[in-house]
Amino acid sequence: MRLGFSAVTAGLVDPREAFALAAELGLDLELSVDLQEMFPQLPGARELREMGRAAGVGFTVHLPFVDLNLASVVEAAWATSLERMQRALEFAETVGAQVGVLHTGQIPLRHPVLIEAAKERLARALERLGPPPVPVAVENLALDRHDLLEEPAELVRLVEGAGEGFGYTLDLPHAYVQGGEAQIRAYLEAMQASRAPLLHLHLHDNLGDRDAHLPVGAGSLPYPAFKEALAGFAGTAALEVTGGVEGVKNSLRALHAAWDI
Repeated sequence: MRLGFSAVTAGLVDPREAFALAAELGLDLELSVDLQEMFPQLPGARELREMGRAAGVGFTVHLPFVDLNLASVVEAAWATSLERMQRALEFAETVGAQVGVLHTGQIPLRHPVLIEAAKERLARALERLGPPPVPVAVENLALDRHDLLEEPAELVRLVEGAGEGFGYTLDLPHAYVQGGEAQIRAYLEAMQASRAPLLHLHLHDNLGDRDAHLPVGAGSLPYPAFKEALAGFAGTAALEVTGGVEGVKNSLRALHAAWDI
């Protein structure tokens, strides 16, 4: 497993600070395209790539989701979202990202007609994005009543239908909020049995009540219980934790203790 951390979740918006911590700890960085769009004065993709080479730091990329919905049933919103996602994948390719993490979108009302229309839009968006220039890891959400996909089987159908270049991000704490340890296992088993690969993990913690993004070990998610199931995982992972530098360091220590990595 190649491990990194999300600088934006940790609150390290100064790239120099984020690179220094990543180099110190031997971690990669998960870059936020949303942050790049909001603050164009930040280093661009080519400069970030060179900074990474100089520091010995690799990248994963969290593709945009702020004000973006690939499942939108409004044509103009869907088209704009698709255009932004295409530009984000170009950014990921230029920076040399190992993987791009993608959110599946939302639906305003859980009416059967709207749900089916949104699923069709989302599937069409992935078809238009493929084959992607970097592997795209579609993330499990189901944290909010507006989230479109609610169960592992729905996510598997979407990703397997998307074809080459698409796989999964398993966000363990998202599943934990949704349904505890059993729901984490349900997602993990579905992804590992799928024709599409499990590419990426998101690691943080919570108390099972909300998506708090606590440092690993500061909540109640039983990380040691998944040591065996993820022992052979050879993809990438990112600590999506709050708490700044200490939050990242504490999470790394807790993860080492839980998984012997």
